Amino acid sequence: LLLLSCIFQMETTQESYLDLFPLDAIVYLTPDSENVLEDIDPSKVYVLGGLVDESIHKNLTLQRAQEQSLQTARLPIREYMVKTVNTKNYHSETLAINQVFDVLSTYYETQSWPAALKAGVSSGKGYVLPDAVK
Repeated sequence: LLLLSCIFQMETTQESYLDLFPLDAIVYLTPDSENVLEDIDPSKVYVLGGLVDESIHKNLTLQRAQEQSLQTARLPIREYMVKTVNTKNYHSETLAINQVFDVLSTYYETQSWPAALKAGVSSGKGYVLPDAVK
């Protein structure tokens, strides 16, 4: 797991985030959350999971966070991007850790979700910004 505190302070550890931070300070980012991340709160610690729960393990990160009584959020992909027509009819809001980091760090710098999502969400995910649709 990658723990991000105030976005640019990054640490890796063998210790559990549950032992390091108060529960109310932790936000577990999962594409299955109903809660949309609207802004980055510098007083929070954002957990980027290292699991891909797109197929067999759908909702795994959400279930893990709920079992640990953690706040959850998802990136606002649906709110700022549109599905693009593609031959595979493939659309996914599941991103790799580096893509999530790119989105969060760009948002932190620009305070713009469209700019942040453009930086981190590749067109191969089946989503584009509305102005990119021709």
